[in-house]
Amino acid sequence: MRQWAWGVVLWMAWTVGAQAQVWPDRPVRVVVPFPASGATDLVARVLTQRVSQDLGQQFVVENRPGAGGTIGAAEAAKAAPDGYTLLLTTSSTHAISPHLMPRLTYDARRDFTPVAHLADAASILLVTSALPVKSVADLIAYVRAHPRELNYASSGNGTIVHLNAAAFSAQAGIEMTHVPYKGTAQSIADLASGQVQVLFDSVPTGLPHVRSGRLRALAVTSEKRSALAPELPTLAESGLPGYSSVTWFGLYLPAGAPPALVERVNQAFTRATQATEVAASLAKLGVEPAAPSSPAQFGAMVAADSARWAAVIRQHKISLE
Repeated sequence: MRQWAWGVVLWMAWTVGAQAQVWPDRPVRVVVPFPASGATDLVARVLTQRVSQDLGQQFVVENRPGAGGTIGAAEAAKAAPDGYTLLLTTSSTHAISPHLMPRLTYDARRDFTPVAHLADAASILLVTSALPVKSVADLIAYVRAHPRELNYASSGNGTIVHLNAAAFSAQAGIEMTHVPYKGTAQSIADLASGQVQVLFDSVPTGLPHVRSGRLRALAVTSEKRSALAPELPTLAESGLPGYSSVTWFGLYLPAGAPPALVERVNQAFTRATQATEVAASLAKLGVEPAAPSSPAQFGAMVAADSARWAAVIRQHKISLE
C-alpha cells in the first residue's frame, strides 16, 4: 500500500513537471485590470509580444478595467492555476487597494501566486513655475513658512499620485492641502496657472510641460535617477533619505500554481524584460525593466510595499469616500 501511495506521489510530481516543461501548448490569456491604451496595457502588450515570439505561442491581452483594477484582479483570481490565465497588474491592486477597499472580493496574498517583478515607473515632483522654489529643500522651507497655503493635486483619493504626496509631506514634516482631480492631465492647466502648486506626475507625461517652461521639476521618486531625466535628483538625494516610490508592474498566477510552472513563467517574462528592444519600447513609456528576481523576492517586495502604503493610508486617514 505504501509503495502504491509513493508511486502516486511520484507520478503526480512527474505530471506537474512535465506540464511545466510543455507550457504553453495553447494560447495564454493575460488579464490586464485596466483600460486599453493605458500604461499597464501598453507594458503588457510590449512584453507579451516578445514572450509570444520566444515561446511560439499566442498571448492574448484581455482588458478587464473597473474599480481601480480590482474587478479584473478578482476575475483572474478565480481562474485555474494552470498557466493559461495570468494577471499583469500594478501596485494598485496588490499594495494599495487592499487598504482602501475593505470589501474586496479577493485576498491579495491568499488568492494569488507571485510570479515576476517586471518593471517600474517613477514619478516626478512638479511645481508651478510661479512658485519661488528651485529645489526640494526650497519647497520644504517654503511650505514650512506658509503652512497649509499650498495645494497639491492628485488623480483622485487613494491613487499613487495622492499617496506619493502624502508620504512626501509626512517625511518632510510639512502640511499642504489635497485637491483631487479625475486624472493628472486635468490638473496640469491649474498647476501651470498656479491654482494648485504641487503635483507628483508620471515622468513621461510631466516632462514635456517642464521642457516647454510651463512647469518646474524638482526631483524623481525612484531610488535611482530616471534615464528619461538624468539631470533630476532623486528625493532621497534631495534631503529625504530612504524616500522611494515607484509604480511597479508585476505578474501573478492564481493561487495553487505548481512551483515548476511558476518558475517557467518567471523565466519567460524575465527574459522578455531583459531584451534590448523591449527595454527601448518600455523607456518610451517612462518604464524601466526590473532587475531579474525570483517569485519569492517579488512576493517579499510587494509585501513591503503594501505595508508601507498601509501606514501612509492610516496616518493620513485616506479613504475613497
